[in-house]
Amino acid sequence: QVQLVESGGGLVQAGGSLRLSCVASGSISSINRMGWYRQAPGKQRDLVARITSGGSTTYADSVQGRFTISRDNAKNTVYLQMNNLKPEDTAVYYCNVLLFSLRERWGQGTQVTVSS
Repeated sequence: QVQLVESGGGLVQAGGSLRLSCVASGSISSINRMGWYRQAPGKQRDLVARITSGGSTTYADSVQGRFTISRDNAKNTVYLQMNNLKPEDTAVYYCNVLLFSLRERWGQGTQVTVSS
């Protein structure tokens, strides 16, 4: 089993920055891809960014150039650096891992609120 614990959410003004962290524990060797999704009220959960075990990254068009995903395998942690935040970035952000078995695990979510 893999457990995920997120931190780093909060309230920030538009144009500000936040860094989210997600620490994985348990069967770490089974983790392939790590990433972040977000869900705003009344909307579906969408991909924000993800990073493979080899370091390849994918970003949603809406965050390209503003957000950076990184991964510290020694600390079993994935980060999401969010710069130039906009009110439309307000959502609950969820850490996600894809295991080599093709199963997924989700964190509990952390709220990010951007005020205008």
